Amino acid sequence: MKSWSYKPSRDLDLKGMDRLSSPLRERGLLGAITQGLFLSTSRVFLTLYHRLSVQGRSSLPAKGPVVIVANHTSHLDAVVILASLPASLRAVARPVSAADMFFRSLPRAGLASLFIDALAIHRTGVGRHELGQLRTRLEEDGCCLVVFPEGTRSRSGELGRFRHGVGVMVAGSSVPVIPCYISGAHEALPPGMFWPRPKKITLKFGEPVYFKAEPHGRDGWRAVARRLEIAVSAIL
Repeated sequence: MKSWSYKPSRDLDLKGMDRLSSPLRERGLLGAITQGLFLSTSRVFLTLYHRLSVQGRSSLPAKGPVVIVANHTSHLDAVVILASLPASLRAVARPVSAADMFFRSLPRAGLASLFIDALAIHRTGVGRHELGQLRTRLEEDGCCLVVFPEGTRSRSGELGRFRHGVGVMVAGSSVPVIPCYISGAHEALPPGMFWPRPKKITLKFGEPVYFKAEPHGRDGWRAVARRLEIAVSAIL
């Protein structure tokens, strides 16, 4: 039997905006309850309003750590993925979101943290330290990170080039990566639109991909990004 040990919260010394925008932010009781209610309600809304269809859910592991990567065309994408996960993964799922979009003001950061438990990452000037913190959370916390490697929403709906930040998180590790493809979200809520149209949305999960053999360095990170871009494109 594993002995009990005390593990203090990583964000114990962080306050206000520093805490909300930190990759080290922990989920509190209020956040867990609010997120559970929000995603349960969202699943009903997506099923009725968008006729959500989820395929390949059997590819998902029973528990973390795991990284889910997807194309990105709409603000609906993260909610679609989170609401479609089994309860065991949904409880530890954290979407990685753009700091300049969701964490540029205290109210917006509070909502992103409270409802989907998003973790902030900077799209420009991001260093290995920040990405390394996410890698550590995967390895030590067994969480499920939802990542959009394009770094921004596609304005055309076409798949863009994957950035190598996702490689920093998983290259040389045994963490499985699940590629998936979301279709219909761009038609339902493209960039610039406020309220979604009742378009059908389909989410397809692919088979897990592993990157244990890839070196944890720049060449390995780029190789991971290329392989995942191909894997997501192949689902389409």
